[in-house]
Amino acid sequence: MRISFLLNNAYGIGGTIRTTCNLAARLAVEHEVEIVSVFRDRADPHFAYDPRIRLSHLADLRPDAPKSVHDDPRGRRPSAVFPAADRRHAVYSALTDELIGGWLAALDTEVVVGTRPGLNVHLARQAPRRLVRVAQEHLTLDTHSTRLVLTLRRHYPRLDAVTTTTEADAAVYRRRMPGVRVTAVPNSVPPATTAPSDCTAPVVVAAGRLAPAKRFDDLIRAFAIVRAGRPDWSLRLYGSGDQRAGLAALIGELGLGDHVRLMGPVAPLEPELAKGSLLAVTSTTESFGMTIVEGMRAGLPVVATDCPLGPREIIRDGETGLLVPPRDVPAIAAALLSLIEDDGTRRAMGRAALASAARYDPAPIADRHLDLFRSLLAERARGGHQVRATLRAGVGRGLGAFLSATDSAGAAARRARRAAAPADTG
Repeated sequence: MRISFLLNNAYGIGGTIRTTCNLAARLAVEHEVEIVSVFRDRADPHFAYDPRIRLSHLADLRPDAPKSVHDDPRGRRPSAVFPAADRRHAVYSALTDELIGGWLAALDTEVVVGTRPGLNVHLARQAPRRLVRVAQEHLTLDTHSTRLVLTLRRHYPRLDAVTTTTEADAAVYRRRMPGVRVTAVPNSVPPATTAPSDCTAPVVVAAGRLAPAKRFDDLIRAFAIVRAGRPDWSLRLYGSGDQRAGLAALIGELGLGDHVRLMGPVAPLEPELAKGSLLAVTSTTESFGMTIVEGMRAGLPVVATDCPLGPREIIRDGETGLLVPPRDVPAIAAALLSLIEDDGTRRAMGRAALASAARYDPAPIADRHLDLFRSLLAERARGGHQVRATLRAGVGRGLGAFLSATDSAGAAARRARRAAAPADTG
């Protein structure tokens, strides 16, 4: 099978990029896989891509690129395809409309996968109907603006399927977008390359974007309570983001400078997580929870807020971790202290977490994607057979004669399907 992924920037860092890298690597074991990055802004990608994956880009933003996108007048006109409600709209333009559209039109593949709402709209509006078009949702429908949801409701019915990372988000899609085929497939996380934690180090770890939704301020305040009871424990927080200065100020204000450290971003993350004994996740919303699985892969029990949508589908409360209410600082602190004070339970939960995380191995997750792709391809093939049977029966003889004179039977089926649907002029 030939599979193409379309990413905003495959050369950067982020959860969508990381999970696409993981999935593509597993698929490339037996299939032809390419990742096309709309933008390229650095010489080498942040993540190491499997050498079997064909990696390319459409718009080169590097200063020494032969022809800068910024020098092309089309790059100064706003995109007419990429939706304005997608927060990345400002970097898309009439030039990227043409680059993406041209790539899709010439694509010699069977399945094309979009990885963010704006790119999924490109697939719906510009990808030929001969391709199986799959939209991945790496956030959640309920976190999108009303304007973006209305745009997606208008265009997503043209796609063959949408995948979400949780069953809960799939249920939201089915309720709010009837008629759109939705399948839940979690992200994959490979096994850690280092030995798992033995859960003996007096260290709590946390990781993620330093952004409001992660509520690391709640975690720091909770750790002030932990420090009062167990001053031998410390907190290491990995990540970067706009809230770094504010979090650093809060650490100073609470007198936690010797106990809470902002470690910055690291890659790979798992070896650093394995140096701790507990993972803390205090978000108010999670589209999935890659960090949770990565912590479990490192052998850590997880204390997480029971926020929409991912943690409850990953953590078995009381077995692989503890779930607490979002924004409840005392409850977060109490959960951390309960595992800090109980060495046996903490270690048992760490072992259970490590075993449970195996269900996110790349192989079974890739198989679930392949099952979907094969099902869609089979439906497409059956549709083609039906069209050919109709032509042979004499219905639409004029169209059948024209197609048979100009193309193969397979192309005839594709053209008939195109004729059955109006062109997108929006």
